[in-house]
Amino acid sequence: MEKSRALKFIVMFGLVSLFADFAYEGSRSITGPYLAHLGANGAEVGIVAGFGELLGYVLRLVSGRLSERTGKFWPITLFGYVIQMAAVPALALAGNWPAAALLIVVERIGKATRNPPRDVMLSHAAKEIGLGLAFGIHEAMDQAGALIGPLAVAAVLAAKGSYQMAFAVLLIPAGITLALLFLTRLKFPKPEGQMESTSDLKGNDLPRVFWVYLAGAALVAAGFSDFSLMSYHFAKAGVVSANWIPVFYAVAMGTSGAGSLAFGKLFDKTGIIVLVPLTIIATLFAPLSFLGGSTAVLAGCALWGMGMGVHESIIPAAVAAMVPVQRRPSAYGIFTAGYGVFWFLGSAVSGILYDISIPALVVFSMATQLAAIPFFLWVRKHPAGA
Repeated sequence: MEKSRALKFIVMFGLVSLFADFAYEGSRSITGPYLAHLGANGAEVGIVAGFGELLGYVLRLVSGRLSERTGKFWPITLFGYVIQMAAVPALALAGNWPAAALLIVVERIGKATRNPPRDVMLSHAAKEIGLGLAFGIHEAMDQAGALIGPLAVAAVLAAKGSYQMAFAVLLIPAGITLALLFLTRLKFPKPEGQMESTSDLKGNDLPRVFWVYLAGAALVAAGFSDFSLMSYHFAKAGVVSANWIPVFYAVAMGTSGAGSLAFGKLFDKTGIIVLVPLTIIATLFAPLSFLGGSTAVLAGCALWGMGMGVHESIIPAAVAAMVPVQRRPSAYGIFTAGYGVFWFLGSAVSGILYDISIPALVVFSMATQLAAIPFFLWVRKHPAGA
C-alpha cells in the first residue's frame, strides 16, 4: 500500500474509531454508577467490569487465530463492530443490574472480535509511515471520540437526569460508526495485502522477547483499575457528583488521546524504553483517585487516561515490530488474551480490596504496575527476534 493511500486508510479507520468510542466510552463513563443505581455493590461492579475485560481480551485469541487461518479480516471486523454497537444503546432497556451486566459483557465481546483483524490491517498500513506514529494517529482519533462521548452523556444527564436516556442517545454515534465502517470496507477491500496461510505455525514460534513483553504488560493490566470501579468510588464517597463523573472520564480520554500521538512518535524514536518513565508516572493515578478529594481525583483521572493511551498506542506498535508479519493475527490475539486475564484478576482483586481497605487497593495497584519495569528493561536490551 502506497504511503498516501495508507495514511487515508488510517485516518478513515480513525474516524470509525472516533464514533465507536463516542458510543461505547460514553456508555462506559456511567456503567459504574448505573450498576450501583440498579443495586450492585463494589465487589459486583469490580467483577462485572473485570469479567467483561477478561472476555474482551481472551476472545481476541480466538478471533486472531481465526483471522490468521481464514484471511477474513474484514468480515470478522464487521461482525465484531455490529455486536458492539448494538449492545451500547440496548443498555437503555436494562431493568436490573444482571441484565445491564450482560450487555456490558456483550459489548466487550464485540470489541474482542473486531480488534485483532483490525489491528493487523492497520499494521500493514502503519509500516508505510511508522508503526508508532500510525497507531498514535489512530489512537488520538479514537480518544477524541472517547472525550466527546462522556461529555455528551454528561449533557444528557444534566438535562434529563436519566441514565436510560443517555444510553438511548448513543444509538446515533453507533449508527454513524457502522456507516463509516462499511464505507471504509468499500474503499479499502484488502489493506492487509496478500498474506500467506500460517496454520502450521505454533505459539512457540513467537520470539522470547514477545513473551517477556507480555509478562510486563500483564502486570500493568493487573494493577490498572477499571474506570467502572473508580466511578463507583466517586459516587459512593461523594467526591464527584453523578453529573460530573462523565466529565472526569472525558478528561481521562482527552489526556489519553493527546498523549498517544506524542508517545507513539516517541516510541518510533526511542523504542520500548519510553514505557519505563510513563509507567512510573501512571501509577500515581491510584492514590489520587481513591484517596483524594475532587481536585486530586481529577488529576488521577488524567494520569489514568495517560496510562491507558500509552499502552493502547504502544502495545500494537511494539508487537508488530517483534513478530513475523504472518504471525501478527495470532500474536495480537495471544498478547491481548494474556493482558485480559490479568486485567480480570486485577479488577476482581481491586473490587474485593475496595470493600475491605481502600489503602490496600492503592498499594496493590501501584506495586503491581511497578513490578512490570524490569520486564520492559529486559525487552529494551534484547532486540526483536532474540
